[in-house]
Amino acid sequence: INILIMKDAKIFLPELIFNGKKLIGKDVEKSTRKLGDLKGIFEDEVTFRLMDPEQVVYYVSSTFPVEEGTPGGLFMGITYLMPGKVGNEYFMTKGHFHSNIDRAEFYWGVEGEGMLIFMNEKREVWAERMYPGSLHYIPGGVAHRVANVGNDMLIFAASWPSDAGHNYETIAKYGFARRLKEIDGKPKLI
Repeated sequence: INILIMKDAKIFLPELIFNGKKLIGKDVEKSTRKLGDLKGIFEDEVTFRLMDPEQVVYYVSSTFPVEEGTPGGLFMGITYLMPGKVGNEYFMTKGHFHSNIDRAEFYWGVEGEGMLIFMNEKREVWAERMYPGSLHYIPGGVAHRVANVGNDMLIFAASWPSDAGHNYETIAKYGFARRLKEIDGKPKLI
């Protein structure tokens, strides 16, 4: 019997920690989206113009352990989406397809209540309820965005391929084929 003994083997603490709600580490990158960054997303443009463009709608903490575009790598991020509405439309993320259209992604609910809104290339739209512990598979070829339908901050995490890329331009130009609005106190796709 051959037994390999590694005398210099060491055990390291990870440089990145996910404590259930936050990514913590020296390489965590943060970005913020303010209401003014979301021009053209909400239908009620009159109400939108009356609101503070500096109001934070969401922020994201992400880790990119490999260079963007690297095949076989993974990225992870946590989004913190504030409660609020523009008219009767919930605060939401910009939404995107992946630049490499066939790339999939996972989202999972951490805290709060939301809706993950999907739209395929045929412009068919559907949504899934997000809540703590919910797990959502986003297939390739499907645009996605998240709306906060609750009264508290919505926190959700995501993991996506490092070569997926983000195509925000298609959504900025054509939008989603349906909007998630509060109708009679409940979220509905219109």
